[in-house]
Amino acid sequence: MGGESHNSSGLPPFTLTGLPGQETSQHWLFLLLGALYTVSIVGNAFILFIIKEEQSLHQPMYYFLSVLSVNDLGVSFSTLPTVLAVFCFHIRQIGFNSCMSQMFFIHLFSFMESGILLAMSFDRYVAICNPLRYAAVLTDARVVWMGVSVFLRSFCMVFPLPLLLKRLPFCKANVLSHAYCLHPDLIRLPCGDIAINNIFGLFIVISTFGLDSALILLSYALILRSVLSIASGEERLKTLNTCVSHLCAVLIFYVPMVGVSMAARYGRDAPQYVHTLLSVVYLFVPPMLNPVIYSIKTKEIRRRLCKILLGTKF
Repeated sequence: MGGESHNSSGLPPFTLTGLPGQETSQHWLFLLLGALYTVSIVGNAFILFIIKEEQSLHQPMYYFLSVLSVNDLGVSFSTLPTVLAVFCFHIRQIGFNSCMSQMFFIHLFSFMESGILLAMSFDRYVAICNPLRYAAVLTDARVVWMGVSVFLRSFCMVFPLPLLLKRLPFCKANVLSHAYCLHPDLIRLPCGDIAINNIFGLFIVISTFGLDSALILLSYALILRSVLSIASGEERLKTLNTCVSHLCAVLIFYVPMVGVSMAARYGRDAPQYVHTLLSVVYLFVPPMLNPVIYSIKTKEIRRRLCKILLGTKF
């Protein structure tokens, strides 16, 4: 395939890769990924069930958490088919359209997660800096509008990516670096002019991840200023404690993403398995840790979860 040129009409297949150089022990990685999938899917399903059943959690903060859990399930199910195919059934070929579809959904849910975390930071800002107007500002209708806006923005950003790739000729060995299709991986394969793809890719990264992270940082600067004006040290800690879960969710999402970006730009001489492991952390760890963090830090969720699992009150 390496010397044969393909254009979009030829729909060239792609070859997925597991863990480069560790082909004989990849079943151990599958066991690890299987554990991460299990915790992610079961944990987020529990979060959704508990929020649905617990009347005290029917408020904006937990509506946003429900959307985050649905999004994390979407991330898990987007990568699951090809990870199973590669690590369990040793099927490495994926068709062009299937690869484009998987890439679309992986990046759609990634952009949506950034937007959801921004909406959650706005929720914390209003709750702490303007608590008397919390119910008036974050009405059910406004929460729905914010969720729809996050989806529409993400969809509009990601939708052109497969179309921009499909117009290019592919004449290299179409071997991907991961067990799933990612845009930074796919963009290395065409032999045509990818300037438009690079410019558009940079634009959507800045206008989503860059803008969202800046606004989240601003919201926490305002929250911190408001908290520091509280006279009682105990009240300060109590107020900040309501932000801990969200701060952890922000960190476990953005820190691996920055690591993947830095490795892609400045770590090209690093072994390929380093890039693979970083992408695994980026895609698998946040959906797995988010329900764990919120279960530990939210008393109502923790109590209900213990009641379900142990049949006792916490």
